Amino acid sequence: MTKNTMLLLSVVALTTLSINASGEMVYKCRNQQGEMKYQKSACAENAQTTSSLMEIKTTQPAKREKKTLVIDQGSSGHYFLEGEVNNTALTFVIDTGASVVSLPSSVARAAEIDCNQQVKMSTANGLANVCTGTIQKLKLGSFLIEDVAAVVVPNLSEPLLGMNVLQQFNIVQNHGQMRISER
Repeated sequence: MTKNTMLLLSVVALTTLSINASGEMVYKCRNQQGEMKYQKSACAENAQTTSSLMEIKTTQPAKREKKTLVIDQGSSGHYFLEGEVNNTALTFVIDTGASVVSLPSSVARAAEIDCNQQVKMSTANGLANVCTGTIQKLKLGSFLIEDVAAVVVPNLSEPLLGMNVLQQFNIVQNHGQMRISER
């Protein structure tokens, strides 16, 4: 095998070990009305599958009230959500392409998140040396989730709310709004 192939296999193995994928799938489906939904079952025949990914089982079930967060789409086309990481206030970019919550180094330091293990991880910007850690308390509106897996990414400009958290909720995206509610 070539050196690049060995490196790629090592990255995949390390990422899999450090993030602990369960083998289940999460499907992103668009129904006939154009609404986006995230679900564990395959999209219906009359719905379009826009993407699917391995479900990440690294967090405890969410402890939350029966409420819905309604988020308006920003002018950039992204969705932003105010939250707290270990009582440190921040604004997340909701990123369905991120498999795990990703934090800039400065946020991780402020929230006192310890580095458990350093690994190489494939990101949207290529390979990066990241550090795995655990968020003791993640608060999103009235929702509280404990012991959340996260990665600390050097040079990351904004915290990303990834699928290891988003998969715990029903998410509907429609007409420039995203609704996040408990399952």
